[in-house]
Amino acid sequence: MNIFYEKTLNSLNKSAASNSRLRQHLNIHDSFQEPCQRLFNAVHVGSYIQPHRHLLDSKKELLLAVKGKFALIKFSHIGDFKSFTIFGSEKYCHSEDSSYGVEIPSECWHTVISLVEGSVLLEVKEGPFIPDLAKELASWAPSAGSSAVDDYVCSLYAYCGFGS
Repeated sequence: MNIFYEKTLNSLNKSAASNSRLRQHLNIHDSFQEPCQRLFNAVHVGSYIQPHRHLLDSKKELLLAVKGKFALIKFSHIGDFKSFTIFGSEKYCHSEDSSYGVEIPSECWHTVISLVEGSVLLEVKEGPFIPDLAKELASWAPSAGSSAVDDYVCSLYAYCGFGS
Protein backbone atom coordinates (compact mmCIF):
# COMPACT_ATOMS: atom_id res chain seq x y z
CA MET A 1 0.00 0.00 0.00
CA ASN A 2 1.24 3.49 -0.86
CA ILE A 3 0.47 6.35 1.50
CA PHE A 4 1.19 9.88 0.27
CA TYR A 5 2.00 12.25 3.10
CA GLU A 6 2.45 16.01 2.99
CA LYS A 7 6.20 15.49 3.41
CA THR A 8 6.24 13.46 0.17
CA LEU A 9 4.71 16.32 -1.82
CA ASN A 10 6.89 18.90 -0.05
CA SER A 11 9.99 16.91 -0.97
CA LEU A 12 8.79 16.67 -4.56
CA ASN A 13 8.27 20.44 -4.66
CA LYS A 14 11.74 21.00 -3.25
CA SER A 15 13.21 18.82 -6.01
CA ALA A 16 11.21 20.74 -8.62
CA ALA A 17 12.61 24.05 -7.35
CA SER A 18 16.17 22.85 -7.92
CA ASN A 19 15.39 21.22 -11.30
CA SER A 20 16.24 23.37 -14.35
CA ARG A 21 12.80 22.51 -15.80
CA LEU A 22 11.10 23.74 -12.58
CA ARG A 23 9.15 20.50 -12.27
CA GLN A 24 9.63 17.02 -10.90
CA HIS A 25 7.52 13.90 -11.15
CA LEU A 26 7.15 10.88 -8.91
CA ASN A 27 5.81 7.70 -10.49
CA ILE A 28 3.30 5.83 -8.38
CA HIS A 29 3.06 2.89 -10.78
CA ASP A 30 5.74 0.23 -10.52
CA SER A 31 6.34 -0.26 -14.24
CA PHE A 32 5.54 1.21 -17.64
CA GLN A 33 3.62 -2.00 -18.38
CA GLU A 34 0.91 -1.38 -15.79
CA PRO A 35 -2.55 -0.79 -17.28
CA CYS A 36 -2.93 2.44 -15.30
CA GLN A 37 -0.05 4.93 -15.24
CA ARG A 38 -0.13 7.27 -12.23
CA LEU A 39 2.24 9.98 -11.10
CA PHE A 40 2.53 13.15 -9.10
CA ASN A 41 4.02 16.13 -10.91
CA ALA A 42 5.21 19.18 -8.96
CA VAL A 43 5.16 22.10 -11.38
CA HIS A 44 6.53 25.49 -10.40
CA VAL A 45 5.45 28.85 -11.78
CA GLY A 46 7.35 29.47 -15.02
CA SER A 47 7.89 25.80 -15.90
CA TYR A 48 7.52 25.13 -19.62
CA ILE A 49 5.69 22.05 -20.81
CA GLN A 50 5.80 22.18 -24.59
CA PRO A 51 2.29 22.00 -26.04
CA HIS A 52 1.51 18.45 -27.07
CA ARG A 53 -1.21 15.89 -27.65
CA HIS A 54 -1.54 12.15 -27.09
CA LEU A 55 -3.04 11.14 -30.42
CA LEU A 56 -0.33 8.63 -31.34
CA ASP A 57 -1.34 6.32 -28.50
CA SER A 58 -4.92 7.62 -28.42
CA LYS A 59 -5.22 7.83 -24.64
CA LYS A 60 -7.01 10.39 -22.52
CA GLU A 61 -5.09 12.16 -19.78
CA LEU A 62 -6.59 12.98 -16.38
CA LEU A 63 -5.07 15.85 -14.39
CA LEU A 64 -6.20 16.56 -10.82
CA ALA A 65 -4.84 19.37 -8.66
CA VAL A 66 -3.65 17.85 -5.40
CA LYS A 67 -2.08 21.13 -4.26
CA GLY A 68 -2.12 24.57 -5.79
CA LYS A 69 -3.64 26.04 -8.91
CA PHE A 70 -3.15 25.46 -12.64
CA ALA A 71 -4.33 26.53 -16.06
CA LEU A 72 -4.85 24.05 -18.87
CA ILE A 73 -4.49 25.82 -22.22
CA LYS A 74 -5.98 24.32 -25.39
CA PHE A 75 -4.70 25.18 -28.88
CA SER A 76 -5.86 24.85 -32.45
CA HIS A 77 -3.92 22.53 -34.77
CA ILE A 78 -1.87 25.56 -35.93
CA GLY A 79 -1.08 26.83 -32.44
CA ASP A 80 -3.71 29.52 -31.91
CA PHE A 81 -5.03 29.79 -28.37
CA LYS A 82 -8.51 28.20 -28.21
CA SER A 83 -9.41 28.30 -24.52
CA PHE A 84 -8.14 27.83 -21.01
CA THR A 85 -9.50 26.21 -17.86
CA ILE A 86 -8.39 27.12 -14.37
CA PHE A 87 -8.38 24.25 -11.88
CA GLY A 88 -7.04 23.87 -8.39
CA SER A 89 -7.09 22.11 -5.07
CA GLU A 90 -9.83 22.76 -2.53
CA LYS A 91 -8.05 25.88 -1.29
CA TYR A 92 -8.60 27.48 -4.72
CA CYS A 93 -12.13 26.24 -5.44
CA HIS A 94 -14.50 28.96 -4.26
CA SER A 95 -17.73 28.24 -6.12
CA GLU A 96 -19.77 25.49 -7.72
CA ASP A 97 -18.15 26.46 -11.03
CA SER A 98 -14.67 25.72 -9.67
CA SER A 99 -12.81 22.79 -11.14
CA TYR A 100 -10.50 20.33 -9.43
CA GLY A 101 -9.19 18.84 -12.63
CA VAL A 102 -9.58 18.08 -16.30
CA GLU A 103 -9.70 15.04 -18.56
CA ILE A 104 -8.07 15.75 -21.90
CA PRO A 105 -8.98 13.86 -25.08
CA SER A 106 -6.05 12.41 -26.99
CA GLU A 107 -6.48 14.71 -30.03
CA CYS A 108 -6.39 17.94 -27.96
CA TRP A 109 -3.27 20.12 -28.26
CA HIS A 110 -2.60 21.41 -24.74
CA THR A 111 -0.18 22.53 -22.08
CA VAL A 112 -0.42 23.21 -18.36
CA ILE A 113 1.02 26.09 -16.37
CA SER A 114 1.29 26.44 -12.62
CA LEU A 115 -0.36 29.57 -11.21
CA VAL A 116 0.98 29.32 -7.63
CA GLU A 117 4.16 27.94 -6.16
CA GLY A 118 3.91 24.54 -4.53
CA SER A 119 1.41 23.19 -7.05
CA VAL A 120 1.20 19.42 -7.56
CA LEU A 121 -0.79 17.45 -10.12
CA LEU A 122 -1.92 13.86 -10.00
CA GLU A 123 -1.71 12.55 -13.57
CA VAL A 124 -3.50 9.39 -14.63
CA LYS A 125 -3.34 7.79 -18.05
CA GLU A 126 -4.12 4.40 -19.48
CA GLY A 127 -1.07 2.14 -19.85
CA PRO A 128 1.12 0.66 -20.87
CA PHE A 129 3.43 3.64 -21.30
CA ILE A 130 5.26 3.55 -24.63
CA PRO A 131 7.76 6.43 -24.68
CA ASP A 132 7.85 6.83 -28.48
CA LEU A 133 4.06 7.16 -28.63
CA ALA A 134 3.37 8.97 -25.37
CA LYS A 135 3.52 12.56 -26.56
CA GLU A 136 3.43 14.33 -29.91
CA LEU A 137 5.13 17.70 -29.42
CA ALA A 138 3.71 20.70 -31.26
CA SER A 139 6.03 21.84 -34.06
CA TRP A 140 4.51 25.33 -33.87
CA ALA A 141 5.70 25.85 -30.26
CA PRO A 142 9.27 26.47 -29.15
CA SER A 143 11.26 23.40 -28.12
CA ALA A 144 12.44 23.19 -24.53
CA GLY A 145 15.74 25.03 -24.20
CA SER A 146 15.00 27.32 -27.15
CA SER A 147 15.69 31.04 -26.77
CA ALA A 148 12.00 31.67 -27.57
CA VAL A 149 10.72 29.75 -24.53
CA ASP A 150 10.74 32.65 -22.04
CA ASP A 151 8.63 34.90 -24.28
CA TYR A 152 6.29 32.02 -25.11
CA VAL A 153 5.80 31.18 -21.43
CA CYS A 154 4.97 34.84 -20.76
CA SER A 155 2.35 34.70 -23.53
CA LEU A 156 0.78 31.61 -21.89
CA TYR A 157 0.41 33.40 -18.57
CA ALA A 158 -0.84 36.59 -20.25
CA TYR A 159 -3.47 34.63 -22.18
CA CYS A 160 -4.82 33.29 -18.88
CA GLY A 161 -4.71 36.74 -17.25
CA PHE A 162 -1.70 36.08 -14.99
CA GLY A 163 1.87 37.38 -14.91
CA SER A 164 4.64 34.78 -14.64
